[in-house]
Amino acid sequence: MVLFIQDRSSTKMSKLITAPILTLLSHLICDLNRILICCDAYENRACHQSSFTGFGYRPHRHRSRKKEVNHHLSIPSQHHYRVAHLSRTMPLQMDGGTTTDIDRTISILPTTKPLAPRTFAGQVEQALQQRFPAQSIQRVLDSWRLLDMGYEHRAFVGMEQNPPIADAGNSRCYQHAPSYLPGLKAVEWWDNVKDDFVWAQKLSKSYKDIRHEFLSVISNPEKLQGGNNIWAGALTTDAASYGEGWKTLVLMNRGQWDEANANLFPVTSRAIHESGVPAAEVFFASMKPRTNIKPHSDFTNFVLTSHLPLVIPENGKNKCRLTVGDHTRQWIEGEIIMFDTSIYHDAVNDSDEMRYILMLRVWHPDLTTNEKEALQFIYDCLEVPELLSDDPETVLIAEQRAKMMRDFPLKRDLGGGGGFGGTSKGKGQVKKKSKK
Repeated sequence: MVLFIQDRSSTKMSKLITAPILTLLSHLICDLNRILICCDAYENRACHQSSFTGFGYRPHRHRSRKKEVNHHLSIPSQHHYRVAHLSRTMPLQMDGGTTTDIDRTISILPTTKPLAPRTFAGQVEQALQQRFPAQSIQRVLDSWRLLDMGYEHRAFVGMEQNPPIADAGNSRCYQHAPSYLPGLKAVEWWDNVKDDFVWAQKLSKSYKDIRHEFLSVISNPEKLQGGNNIWAGALTTDAASYGEGWKTLVLMNRGQWDEANANLFPVTSRAIHESGVPAAEVFFASMKPRTNIKPHSDFTNFVLTSHLPLVIPENGKNKCRLTVGDHTRQWIEGEIIMFDTSIYHDAVNDSDEMRYILMLRVWHPDLTTNEKEALQFIYDCLEVPELLSDDPETVLIAEQRAKMMRDFPLKRDLGGGGGFGGTSKGKGQVKKKSKK
């Protein structure tokens, strides 16, 4: 094949470009087309990145590779699928004594369909289908499509509790999840956590070491200077329910460890890692004295929240309490709890001292292995969009980068150290024989 162009100095047609050159031009045109598609997808990605964190809301800021990224939820303004069976907003008496409102709207789950292929969401969907058997991740695909549609799931889940709660008009056992994966159990409190989950058993054994390290580090301002975003507060109006008294210190975000903060708290980080906690997020959370957190949802139903209470003022005297749905419990130091924060919940610190907990956002136990890996892949795409490239070499490099971001950043010191404030022999050490 030959391409002809008009020679200005002559009326003759000249063979100026041969087949190899034409092939090169063809490749360049294809590359340009891919770039245009990617630009469209990248612009669309920005919207999803702000509205997908678990997929839900995370009211803290995380720095990665010295570049600050604000991961907060921008709730879509369109609520096309909301149906006002119970559309009135009901006054609610908080544990702290003030009155606020709770939305008792009920939504109807729409039917989903494949996404437009040239959008970021569509490219993620295609990548998921290439990596996993579609049937095994259908719920994840539906969840991703629902998010792209702007759907916000709202439901009364009182009848799922044990015993069931039938009074929907007075109950606040309502679920609100813009990031919603269908078919997952929605219960206020997961009881018998230590008996049912091996990771909780293991982690609770490290409670004293974690608490000792935490108190030592936060009492040393010089050490804290080496961390990222120490005690960051809520950053958006969507997080207003948390109030100014609630701060966080991040160890893991979207399955990716914060290396600086992990090194700041090595005992805690290793305990989490070695206990096998199925975590998507991990952070310390503080709550000022005489403050409360208003009823709210964390907007995601496929991750649950677990707390390891570290410092509870007047421990056991019911001064620091957490209400999920219709039931209130107090934090007790060292006792792991787990609950569903897609259900309306609030908290109060009625003491005169700071309250500190280690907060773990863990994958919902009803998720399959493929579903958890698919959700993590979406997280990775938000951080490393090159995973969606159609160039195999680019994808390979992106996969390696994403894996490095998820890898546990701390290396075991085989020469001794054995954890915070202790010493131990490394595996490579051999006890010397005494000379006679």
